[in-house]
Amino acid sequence: MELFNTCGGIPARDLGRIFNQFYRVEKSRATDLGGSGLGLTIVKRIIDLHNGEIAVQNSDGGVTVCIRL
Repeated sequence: MELFNTCGGIPARDLGRIFNQFYRVEKSRATDLGGSGLGLTIVKRIIDLHNGEIAVQNSDGGVTVCIRL
């Protein structure tokens, strides 16, 4: 499955950390600008439990997420 989001991309320095627990690209502590930093950690764990793979990359002003199960 491949998904594309036009969020404007993820800074290259953050791509390697987006699956870390509580990591947020937006450094503001205000919750109105983002979540708790758990969503992608949970997604990655579920995919790992199914022996799958997830990859995220910037492409054409957005983000492409590829999930293989």
